[in-house]
Amino acid sequence: MSYPRFQGSFTQQEPIPEAAIVAALAVLRSGRLHRYNLAAGEAGEVALLERDYAAWQGSRYCLAVTSAGQAIQIALRAAGVGPGDAVLTNGFTLAPVPGAIHAVGARPVLVEIDENLRIDMADLAAKAAASGAKTLLLSHMRGHLCDMGRLMAVASDAGLQVIEDCAHTMGARWNGTRSGNFGVAACFSTQTYKHLNSGEGGLLTSDDGDLIARATILSGSYMFYDRHGAGPAAAAYGRARHEMPNTSARMDNLRAAVLRPQLAIIESRIQAWNGRHDAVARELAASGRIVLPERPRGEEMVGSSIQFRLPGLDGQVCKDLVAAAAARGVELKWFGAPEPHGFSSSHRSWRYVPSQDLPATDAVLAQLFDMRLPLTFSTDDCTRIGAIIRDVAQQVAP
Repeated sequence: MSYPRFQGSFTQQEPIPEAAIVAALAVLRSGRLHRYNLAAGEAGEVALLERDYAAWQGSRYCLAVTSAGQAIQIALRAAGVGPGDAVLTNGFTLAPVPGAIHAVGARPVLVEIDENLRIDMADLAAKAAASGAKTLLLSHMRGHLCDMGRLMAVASDAGLQVIEDCAHTMGARWNGTRSGNFGVAACFSTQTYKHLNSGEGGLLTSDDGDLIARATILSGSYMFYDRHGAGPAAAAYGRARHEMPNTSARMDNLRAAVLRPQLAIIESRIQAWNGRHDAVARELAASGRIVLPERPRGEEMVGSSIQFRLPGLDGQVCKDLVAAAAARGVELKWFGAPEPHGFSSSHRSWRYVPSQDLPATDAVLAQLFDMRLPLTFSTDDCTRIGAIIRDVAQQVAP
């Protein structure tokens, strides 16, 4: 059966909720966009967002910043990572993750992934021992949570502190615990294609008051740290206020005003994403060729994107599949491409990172495809998209 060309846009997000538009207009009319430019007795939108997000996440502290990349850099520095230090991270992630390690002067050590896109525990233990690293920047890439109990046990045995990159797992859980509540700190994204949309933005959470105090000064709080909505007591800033540089990475009130009403409806959005993900997955699973990553029993995902592999395809056939899908209106990304494209790249393109041998990761990426699932698509749209991919795969790689 041949399915008609899909007409939807893979980059069109839902409209910003009306409540967020009203809140944004109120900030604009006030003229007080800077987070510390407040009227007497006013908390401010950023402080309220920090308070609300910490409560929802189940963290003691939250810091709102300009991007997830900045959140990661700040978290690394606040956790004591410095120039020359080895920092472990997944061999399969997005460029801002190794970029943040490089930006603080540290040295990324890339760890293999398995065929289900999760960090390889044995390679993690081996590279922790070989590198002398004391920090793991764990990327929950494309929303795939590893066995967090086992991961934290490996990290403990290796003497690793864990910072979680939760850009793709806001709202996900492992055995009932939210992603981001396992390590010393967690970093979240509010970039347009993530689970909350402010165009660009980031959130840093932790239960460690000293770490958050250092992070707050690093973010550029000047001496206004008492105006934060989810920070530690003033005593925690005693040393940090003199020792940490100001990196001017504060979120502004306009972005926070746009985000708070979205946070109020995020649980319904998570359900909607998972319904769309499952609709595509059912169609792909009906193929004899397409392989979906296994979802472990302990994982509660947020299916805002979907990944699949087509084992045995060479590079040219993978390119042909992407082109054939595009001709039918379906936008796929292929992580095996030799050059970076759009938001997608592989470790071979990160030339600021010393070249590293990752044969298992390369074998997975060579056959790995990825697709966004915006909530502007209906469940029926997603069923049709899955059928088109299955049809294209059969035609290009029977």
